[in-house]
Amino acid sequence: MNKDRTIQIIGHIVMFIITVCILLPLFILIGSSLTDNLTLIQCGYNVFPRKFSLDAYEYIFNSKESIFRSYGISIVLVMVGTTVSLCLSLPLAYAISRPGLTLKGPLIFYVFFTMLFNGGLVPTYVNYVNVFHIRDTFLALLLPNLLMNAMYILLIKNYFQNSVPEELMEAATVDGAGRFNIFLRIALPLAKPIIATIMLFVATGYWNDWNNGYVYLSKRRDLYGIQTLLNVLNQNIQALAQQDFDMNSSAEALSEMPTVSVRMAMAVVGLLPILVMYPFLQKNIVKGITLGAVKG
Repeated sequence: MNKDRTIQIIGHIVMFIITVCILLPLFILIGSSLTDNLTLIQCGYNVFPRKFSLDAYEYIFNSKESIFRSYGISIVLVMVGTTVSLCLSLPLAYAISRPGLTLKGPLIFYVFFTMLFNGGLVPTYVNYVNVFHIRDTFLALLLPNLLMNAMYILLIKNYFQNSVPEELMEAATVDGAGRFNIFLRIALPLAKPIIATIMLFVATGYWNDWNNGYVYLSKRRDLYGIQTLLNVLNQNIQALAQQDFDMNSSAEALSEMPTVSVRMAMAVVGLLPILVMYPFLQKNIVKGITLGAVKG
C-alpha cells in the first residue's frame, strides 16, 4: 500500500513539473506582451512585466486594417469550414468502416494515398486559380484546407470500427432501420468523442492558417483572417526595421513602434480563442484520439 502511495506521489510530482514546463512559455509570452518595448529589449523576457505597458496591443488594434473584421472572418471561416468538413468526413468514414462495402479497399487506399502525395505547390495554385477561380474570394480560405483531411477520415473510420458495437447495427437492421437511420441515430450519437476531437483539429487548422490568405488574396485585404493580418503586420515591422534610417520619418516611425513586444502580443491575440475553446472539448479529446487510433 505504501509502495502504491509512493508511486502515486512521484507520478503527481512528475506531472506537475511537466505541466509547469508546458505553461511557463505561455506565461512568459503573456508577460512579455504586457511589457514596455524598451524594457523588454534591455531586460529580456519575464513572466511578470518589469514595466507594464499596453503599447503592443494598442499598435495592433489601432492598425489601418480592422483586427475585429479579421476576427470575424476567421470565426466565420472556422464555423463554416468545421461544419462542412465534418459533413464530408463523417459519412465517408462511416461508409468505409462497414464490412461488405463494395470497393472498400480501393476507397481506403485512395484516402490514404492523399496523405502521402499531392500535386505540389505550383499545380495546386494553378488549379485553384484557373479551374476553381477562388482567387480573392472567401472560398480561397475555405477550399484548400477542406480537401486535405484524410487523417481525420481514417481516425473516424477506426473509431466506428472499434468503438461502435456491431450488435447495435445488426439489431437496428433487424428492426427495419435503413443505413442512413443507423448512421444518424446510432453511429453519430456514439461518436461524440471523435467528433469533438476532429472538430478541434479542423477548427485549429482553419484558425491558424495564414498561408491561403497570403497566397490567394492579392487584392481583397478585407478578407484577411486574423492570422494573415498578424503576419502582414509582422512583415511590415520587419520591413521598417530593415530600412535605412536616412529618412527621418522611417526612424521616427520605428522608434515609436513596439517592435519586440508586438510580436508577443500578436501570438497572444492569435492564441486566445483556441485557449478559450479547448476546455469545453478537453474531456472528449483523449478518448477520441485513443479509440480512433490504429489498433495493432
